Amino acid sequence: MTKPVSGRGFLDYFGDNNKRRPNILFIMSDDHACQSIGAYGSKINKTPHIDRIANEGAILLKNTCANSICSPSRASILTGKHSHINGVKNNTDVFDGSQQTFPKLLQKAGYKTGIIGKWHLHSNPTGFDHWDILPGQGHYYNPDFINEKGKRRVQGYNTDIITDFALNWMRQQEKSGSPFMLMCNYKAVHRPWLPNLKHLHLYEDNDIPQPPTLFDDYFGRQSPITKQKMTIAKDMLLGYDLQVKPVDSNDINDLRMCDKPDSDYNRMNQEQKRIWNSFYELENEKFKKANLNGKELINWKYQRFIKDYIKCVASLDENIGRLLNYVDQSGIAEETVIIYCSDQGLFLGEHGFFDKRWMYEESLSMPFVIRWPKTIKPKTTFSELTQNIDIAPTLLEIAQVDIPNNIQGRSFLSNLQGKKVKWRKSLYYHYCDVQGHNVAPHEGVFTQRYKLIHFYKTREWEFYDLNSDPYEMVSRYHDPYYMDKIIELKRELHSLKQYYRISNDK
Repeated sequence: MTKPVSGRGFLDYFGDNNKRRPNILFIMSDDHACQSIGAYGSKINKTPHIDRIANEGAILLKNTCANSICSPSRASILTGKHSHINGVKNNTDVFDGSQQTFPKLLQKAGYKTGIIGKWHLHSNPTGFDHWDILPGQGHYYNPDFINEKGKRRVQGYNTDIITDFALNWMRQQEKSGSPFMLMCNYKAVHRPWLPNLKHLHLYEDNDIPQPPTLFDDYFGRQSPITKQKMTIAKDMLLGYDLQVKPVDSNDINDLRMCDKPDSDYNRMNQEQKRIWNSFYELENEKFKKANLNGKELINWKYQRFIKDYIKCVASLDENIGRLLNYVDQSGIAEETVIIYCSDQGLFLGEHGFFDKRWMYEESLSMPFVIRWPKTIKPKTTFSELTQNIDIAPTLLEIAQVDIPNNIQGRSFLSNLQGKKVKWRKSLYYHYCDVQGHNVAPHEGVFTQRYKLIHFYKTREWEFYDLNSDPYEMVSRYHDPYYMDKIIELKRELHSLKQYYRISNDK
C-alpha cells in the first residue's frame, strides 16, 4: 500500500502516536459451531484455513455471545453493548443506525470502511464507505444484493460471490492512502444448509460421529427444555431442511417453506438444478424405500443434516483461504489484522437440537481466531471469559482509537499480547425472544465452571457444574451440596444486571 507522507492522511495511516494503524479484515459467518472447527477440536470435519489463522495467531477458547440469535449478536458486535442497550433484542427489531458503532469510530479516525454480505439488521448500514449486503437472510444460490444503487441478482453460490466482492474491494484500497476495515459477513452456515454444487459428494463415504446427547430425553431439567420445537426428531423438515422432495402433502409447514417462488431451489438455473437433482434424487429414493422410523429415522436425518452442514463449512473455509492468500500474496500481511468468528454457536445434534438460542454450551460458545503478525505470537491461546460485546473495544484498541466509556465490553488485546491483565470471572447472558422454536426467554450468569439459568416467565432455575457435567444433562439447582454456590451466583447475577444497567422488567 502507498504510504502518505503528509497532511491528515499521515495521521489516518499512523495514528496520533506515530504508530502504524493496521488494516482490519473481519470475517464473520453465521451459526458456525465450534464443534465443527478443527482448531476447536472438531471430530467431524476439517477446516485448514480457519485453523491456519489460529495457528499463526490466537484462539479464544471461552468466547461467548450475549444473546444467541443472529440480529442481536450482530448489533452487540457493532456497538459493544448488550441487547437492551443497543435496542436489538430479537431478529425483528430494527437497528438504529444513528447510534455509535465501531465502524463509525474507525471511519472518523481515517479508515476506509466496508461491509459485504449478511447485515440482517432491517436498516441500511451506517458508518461504511461501501456496503453491498444481502436482503434479510439472503439465499445460497443466485442471491440478491442491495447497495446504494438498489437491488440486483448475482449468479453463483453465495459464499463464493461474497468472497469475490470482498477481494475486489480490498484491491481497490491498495492505493487509497488509508488503512481499511472490511466486514466480510457470510450467510453460511445458516439454515437451510445448501452446499455448493462442487461439494455435494464430500463426506458421503462414511457416517459422521453422533454427539453423545443426540437422544437426550430431557430428564433432570426444568420444563422449558421439554417444550421447545427444535429437535431433529420432530421439528426438522424433510423438504426444507433435508432436501427430500417432493414434500409430503400432509406437512403444511414444510410445503409452505418449500413452495415459495423465491426459494433457493426455484432460484437455480437449469444446469444448477440438473446437478443438484442428480445427487439428491438418487439418495432420496433410497431413503423412501427404506421406510425408516424411530431411532433409525433420527440417525438418517442427523446424517443428512450434518453432512450438508459441514459441506457448507467446507465452502466457507475454502473461501477464507482465498482471503488469506490475497492478504499474504499482496504484501500486506504484516500490516493486516485478520479475524474470523461466527455470530454465535449452533447445536449439531447435541440434546437432539439443530438451532441455537439456549444458554447451553453449544449455543453460547462463539468461535474467534485472530492473526496479527509481529504483535500476536503464533499459537497463542486465551482461555478467560470473553463475549461478543468485547469485540468492538478490541478492534478500537487495535486501531489506536479511544474506547468510549459507554461501551460495555472490554478489549482483550493486551491479553493476546501476553500481558497480565486482571480479568472478569463471570458473564451475563439474556435470550429474550418469544417466537423462535418455542425457546423460553431466559437470563443467567456463568463462570469457567458454573452456570445458573433463570427462566423468568415460568420462575424456574437450572444450575450446572460443568466440571462434573460438561454436557449439561442434570440440573443441580435443588442439590443441597451446591446451595452456597447457587446463592453466590444469584448475587453475582444481580450485580451484573446492575453493572450492565438491566432492569428487572423483561
